Amino acid sequence: MNKLMTRFFALVLVLACLLPAMVSAADSPVLSRIVDSGTLRVGMSGNQPPFNMFNNQGDIIGFDHDMARLLADAMGVELKIVTMPFPELLPALDKGKVDMVMSGVTMTPQRNLKAAFVGPYLVSGKAILTKSQTLAAIDEAEDLDQSDLTIVALKGSTSEAFTKRVAPGVNLKTTDDYDKAVAMVLEGKVDAMVADFPICALTLLRHPEAGLATTLDPLTIEPMGIALPAGDSLLLNMVTNYFSALEAVGLMELLEIRWFEDGSWLAEMP
Repeated sequence: MNKLMTRFFALVLVLACLLPAMVSAADSPVLSRIVDSGTLRVGMSGNQPPFNMFNNQGDIIGFDHDMARLLADAMGVELKIVTMPFPELLPALDKGKVDMVMSGVTMTPQRNLKAAFVGPYLVSGKAILTKSQTLAAIDEAEDLDQSDLTIVALKGSTSEAFTKRVAPGVNLKTTDDYDKAVAMVLEGKVDAMVADFPICALTLLRHPEAGLATTLDPLTIEPMGIALPAGDSLLLNMVTNYFSALEAVGLMELLEIRWFEDGSWLAEMP
């Protein structure tokens, strides 16, 4: 890891030299603010394990957090994580309350009309979390469209939009965070939760005795990216270059192993 970090920061130094010597506040207001303030504000929900979540010490950890930390360190600025409910993240970006969003955000044409994206840094897909082995065995999204089913999804997420599109006949409920949605499944208040595959798979590990199940494979293919303010070309250029450097030296692969394969971090969870 140390050798990779050295290589990463060497690449970052080269890339930094390619940026304009002076940042124009008019042409790149967000990057200019970051440079002037010495702080990078990254929006996250704080309850999307393994992407981002609070550990038992009250600190944010996760895949997204580690990416944000690497980016802030490469820029030589302080990292400030700003947590808020998932539906508020992209509006906060649009209003300038955060400089970027890293929170398992799926890149969609509708979102791309309002924000720029760098990535994808991970390709995931929709899955369901349920206590029903029959539901867990479905392999077509349309099989969810059953009028006697009650399904929960994160409010404002692509999971909510996906459920409305493929299963308009179900009773759909929404929550502001995944903890509430998982609790509804555990308590039998809903038949299933629709969420990104890694979140469903992780929940099985966190509740091994709860009788939970998930689909064997994702029902869709969805790219996740870093959301940036629209109209700040220099910030987009810089983050794209840094992200390419992370991939080039193998750090993205190491992050995937740590957060999606290792599992040792589960001991840090409340």
